[in-house]
Amino acid sequence: MTLEWEQVLIDAADPVALGSWWAEALGWVVVDESAEEYEIRETPDRLPGLLFVLVPDAKVSKNRLHLDFRPDDQEAEVARLLAHGARHADVGQGEESWVVLADPEGNEFCVLGPRRT
Repeated sequence: MTLEWEQVLIDAADPVALGSWWAEALGWVVVDESAEEYEIRETPDRLPGLLFVLVPDAKVSKNRLHLDFRPDDQEAEVARLLAHGARHADVGQGEESWVVLADPEGNEFCVLGPRRT
């Protein structure tokens, strides 16, 4: 049996707004768009994608799953994402080499430091 990783689903109060925010933040393209579902990918034919789905319940605690990103320049990327509307988030991480941010709906994600060699 073969499995192909299709997408990660992210609950959203406003899938279009949140999906658009992530598309701009990542430089990805929209591949499917409706008021209930909004899917983005790096390119139209490259998997996995992110699928934002309408969920009426508000987020109430730390994510059980989150995305990690490793940029070339952590400091510059954190500054860019903060200017784009992300905010710092405290999930109890303490002093670490990564920076925890949250998107406009409060979903946490990490911006990692340089890879150790």
